[in-house]
Amino acid sequence: MPLLLSSTLHLASFIILTAVIIALLSFSVKNNTERYGLAFSAEQHFLVDSQVEFSLNVSNCPGYILNSLHETANTLTAQLHIAGTPCDAFGHDLADLTLEVTYDTKTRLHVNIFDTAKTQFTIPSSVISLAPASSSFRADDSDLIFNYKNSPFAFWITRRSEPDAKPLFDTRLSSLPHTPIQPIIPSDSSTALDGFPLVFEDQYLQLTSALPLDANVYGLGEVVASSGFRRDIGTRGGTGTIQTMWARDIMDPEDENLYGAHAVYLEHRYNEKTQRSTSHGVFLFSAAASDVMLLTPPSSDVSLIQYRAIGGTLDFYFFSGPSPQKVIEQYGELIGLPAWQPAWGFGFHLCRWGYSDINETKEQVTNMREADIPLEVMWNDIDLYHARRDFTSDPTSFPGEEVRSFIRELAENNQHYIPILDAAVPVQSNESDMYLPYLRGVELDVFVKNPDGKEFIGQVWPGYTVFPDWFADNVQKYWTEAISNWSDHGVEFSGIWLDMNEIASFCNGSCGTGADLSDTSLPFGMPGSTADRDDNPAINSTNTMRGFVDDALTFATDWVWKALKTRGDGQTNVDLNSPPYTVHNGNGPLWVKTIATNATHAGGHVELDTHSLWGMMEEKATFHALQSIHPGKRPFIISRSTFPSSGKWTGHWLGDNFSQWKYMLYNIQGALQFQIFQIPFVGADTCGFVGDADEELCNRWMQLSAFMPFYRNHNIIGSVPQEPYRWTSVAHASRIAMNIRYSLLPYWYTLFANASQYGTPPLRALFFEFPDEPELFAVDGQYLVGRDILVTPVLTPGASTVDGIFPGRGRVLWRDWYTHEAVNAAIGGNTTLAAPLSHINVHIRDGSVILLHEQPGYTIAETRQSPYSLLVSQAADGYAFGDAYVDDGESQPPTPSRRLTFHAAKGRLTGTGEGQFHIAQALHTVTILGTTEPRTVAVNGEPVNDWQYTDATAELVISSLSLDLNLHWSIVWH
Repeated sequence: MPLLLSSTLHLASFIILTAVIIALLSFSVKNNTERYGLAFSAEQHFLVDSQVEFSLNVSNCPGYILNSLHETANTLTAQLHIAGTPCDAFGHDLADLTLEVTYDTKTRLHVNIFDTAKTQFTIPSSVISLAPASSSFRADDSDLIFNYKNSPFAFWITRRSEPDAKPLFDTRLSSLPHTPIQPIIPSDSSTALDGFPLVFEDQYLQLTSALPLDANVYGLGEVVASSGFRRDIGTRGGTGTIQTMWARDIMDPEDENLYGAHAVYLEHRYNEKTQRSTSHGVFLFSAAASDVMLLTPPSSDVSLIQYRAIGGTLDFYFFSGPSPQKVIEQYGELIGLPAWQPAWGFGFHLCRWGYSDINETKEQVTNMREADIPLEVMWNDIDLYHARRDFTSDPTSFPGEEVRSFIRELAENNQHYIPILDAAVPVQSNESDMYLPYLRGVELDVFVKNPDGKEFIGQVWPGYTVFPDWFADNVQKYWTEAISNWSDHGVEFSGIWLDMNEIASFCNGSCGTGADLSDTSLPFGMPGSTADRDDNPAINSTNTMRGFVDDALTFATDWVWKALKTRGDGQTNVDLNSPPYTVHNGNGPLWVKTIATNATHAGGHVELDTHSLWGMMEEKATFHALQSIHPGKRPFIISRSTFPSSGKWTGHWLGDNFSQWKYMLYNIQGALQFQIFQIPFVGADTCGFVGDADEELCNRWMQLSAFMPFYRNHNIIGSVPQEPYRWTSVAHASRIAMNIRYSLLPYWYTLFANASQYGTPPLRALFFEFPDEPELFAVDGQYLVGRDILVTPVLTPGASTVDGIFPGRGRVLWRDWYTHEAVNAAIGGNTTLAAPLSHINVHIRDGSVILLHEQPGYTIAETRQSPYSLLVSQAADGYAFGDAYVDDGESQPPTPSRRLTFHAAKGRLTGTGEGQFHIAQALHTVTILGTTEPRTVAVNGEPVNDWQYTDATAELVISSLSLDLNLHWSIVWH
């Protein structure tokens, strides 16, 4: 059965061109309040004559035969030759491939299958530099083993430590179900499985691996998955998953591709016999548009994962774990560890699209302080801009000097400011329009081009726009200059917010080519706004409203006939705009609502191959620009589009979500996804972006987000205001939750130091810490902050209680954060907890020692000046451990720091510190939970009397201390 297209679609050229025009005419603009562009009906798939030869069916693909094998101590190299007549299913079969297997480290195995002629696109090391293999490592020392079969070539990955276990990855036909298989998802004919050979064509690659039936798979995104954090594999009543890798500008839909592309997953396996679990990871290093399918055929005794890509190579990395945390750390070691976050980034951030001027923005700062709700960072959306143009501030509503004065006033109060920076740069619209960011870009030749070498001109908020080409030689110089000049003219930012960088364009193709560039009107209304301002420098007296469909037709024919073009490193006769295999892009054709796929970049790269890299490359350029503008300081960046290695440069917000209860749950799932992706500084638009948040929803969400890494309230123009001071109950709940968050700042800060040093995920699914408890594998309504803080939020309206599971099956004692009482928890099942409106359930794990700020302040700077306290939650045997990382909170490492460690045993607590950073604040109070009442207490050998004991909570509180955390100290009680 054909995978997607039937032969009846192969029409003569003139009929196809007619279909193209009809399809373009069918595009319609939705009359709604979508912020980021238009939603099109784009069901048509464009074809060109060259596709007539393709079978659109892989059942006759012959696979490959391995020969010319060569092995060294840590590598295996071989040639793969096509095993029979090419099938040309969705492209031209490549006859000669190279297999390279490298045992990188004890826990990482690299398997790369690429075309021997190297005509396929691969990600340059100048774009993403992966960790190299250890030169001294030997294959025999690896925990992973590469096994292979010569004919037809197949490979499978096993563990040396578990020789009898099922392979971690297995492409053998004998391990997969018999084909052909009718569509597994009945509504989607592409889920028919015609065969499982290795397919390597110029426009289509396919590889399939067997998985254990009902496998626990996590990752593969970015996605809002209706099935939850554990991906739907087609069992337990599910239909399966089709995860498309293609960055896309869209308000958070369910089960479709989103802003980023991350072809990495973690699989967690439980052995029923041993009752132990292991985890491993699989990463495909490719920027190609692709579908990754998780499916379970009917009556099959295995599930499967299938990769279908329209370009690139099969460049896989396998991580042996064996714990979930180790898998994530090993992935980070390969792609790069997360950026160091400044301490102030952990404060509360406030934004809205719709703060119409500088005075309204200032009002928010005043109102927050009057309500005594901490505000660390004030943001502005595109309201800041003049004529919606990057690197500007509106001379009427946001005059540069007033913006400068406002930002400096914030700084005097230890607060910060972040503006938005959109991806598109407006073109110069007429001779009198001196928009320097565009003119300088032309001078330095840094914009994306059409195939004919002219500027690619799309359309975004300011009207017609061009797009920086991150492959261009001068682009870093250009970007740094533009951001620096923006700051010099008043917008003295502390960090940058990168938006629309999937990359987004509101029309299809180079719609500005040959158009009236002075026309900055858009083919839709701005939500909650009126027409363009009269003082827009790009508008002249002849400006008229443009018809969107007419624009589409002006470029359609030229664009379609340029579809066949050179691609990659010399590859020819390929279709750049409508590849024969159609991936499941939520927007339809890959060129909808973004740069055309035949647009060109410096070095000969085309957009089809590099599209999903754009946001990450912008983040990298912005990071380096901020390092230049603020030397020695940690850049703070929040971005929408991401790709593997983005975490080295940026944090992420979960995009344009909705003010709905289910999106609170998706908030948790998304944050857990991005821990796997090594982008741990993540959060959602609190209270939702689209729609009207009510009091109860915002109350609960402000509490939840206080326990997320990135904490920002942000909503759309025209919606009901949702700043936390708007409702008395929300203000009250926010103050309580923020007080806990700011108290926990040393804990948060240490978690992120560990992420930046080791790749350790700060946020954790319950099974990350308790991997041998299957009842936890699907839990995503609760989560852990680090190993010691369990968060159980209310995620449904009208609730006064919440059900939550307490991991550990009775072997772990959990204590209430607020009362310090031990929880009498059900073993392996839910416990019902009281949850009045202002209360979020937070529990402390036994065996933990947590460093806190004793007196949380209004800002992070004030909080960091307060004395420290220590919370010790002892296990039954008296054991507890904790550590803390302390530095100045803003210098780019390497910088002086101090690592504190705390150990508790029955009747004894000690602390030590190593490093060069001097901690000025003393340890003032120590609270020890789970101890008996002492007769005496001594600090550094000296008796003290300022202590209290509470029998109901087995709690000893020692006050009025002045312990120097730079020195060794001890507390003994008996």
